[in-house]
Amino acid sequence: MTDLFDVWQFFPDETYERVALRVGAKEAVEIAKSYTTRPAALIGIIRRVIITDDGDHICFEWQFGKGVTFPPREQI
Repeated sequence: MTDLFDVWQFFPDETYERVALRVGAKEAVEIAKSYTTRPAALIGIIRRVIITDDGDHICFEWQFGKGVTFPPREQI
């Protein structure tokens, strides 16, 4: 059984967009990294990026100005 994940980006006006649907773990991490390092993220147009699992639980979170906020650094 393969775990599948979604990747989401959030904007300053609190809108959001799913940027990947039901992808494998490696691909989800690569997509999230791409979204957190692009110019829009560096200047704050992208405010938050998360990866969620099939149960809609957050597995990863990045926030503008804070970096990776979940999982906590001590769990990485």
